Amino acid sequence: MRVILLGGPGVGKGTQAGFIKEHFGIPQISTGDMLRAHVKQGSELGKAAKQVMNAGGLVSDDIIMGMVKVRITDGDCASGYLFDGFPRTLAQADALKDAGVEVDAVVEIDVPDEEIIRRMSGRRVHPASGRTYHVVFNPPKTAGLDDVTGEPLIQRDDDQEETVKARLKVYHDQTEPLIHYYSAWAQAGGQGAPKYIKVHGIGSVDEIRGQIISALEAV
Repeated sequence: MRVILLGGPGVGKGTQAGFIKEHFGIPQISTGDMLRAHVKQGSELGKAAKQVMNAGGLVSDDIIMGMVKVRITDGDCASGYLFDGFPRTLAQADALKDAGVEVDAVVEIDVPDEEIIRRMSGRRVHPASGRTYHVVFNPPKTAGLDDVTGEPLIQRDDDQEETVKARLKVYHDQTEPLIHYYSAWAQAGGQGAPKYIKVHGIGSVDEIRGQIISALEAV
């Protein structure tokens, strides 16, 4: 089972990726993890990436694709893989296709912007323990205070409404075009065309998991 998972920030991709990995016995491939591994190993790709990062640049799609092609030959990818946060742009999607990297299914978790803003801007954290709460969905017993220690909860910068809106804009500009790219390819069919699975991401975690797993099992 070779899967690409798409969706905006805060739609629950991380949670659902964990279920997909476990169910199908496949690894989650993240470009960040690959970059760190190659830099640590001192591979040719890692040296090239480190040079770019040290200069404050963005690692090129060529380097990322090189790492992807190496990663999917590892033994743990024998039964498939789950791409997490990749491809992020149309150029990366084209590079993946041109390299002949096979994808069985693309899963989109669809959640409206207003709901994403409500979910993310309502999160509160106890910094010392990492315990998380939500002002609507999982409020602390006493507003603004950790249940265990009674210490104040904070709202992380990442979860402030303006930051969430900025992240959504980047998603819509750069990554959302992938939804059209993959759904159109799936509809057109042909060799290597993936199945496109769109799941409404509002509901219980278990409901959404059930929809994704049953759709993938039907691929």
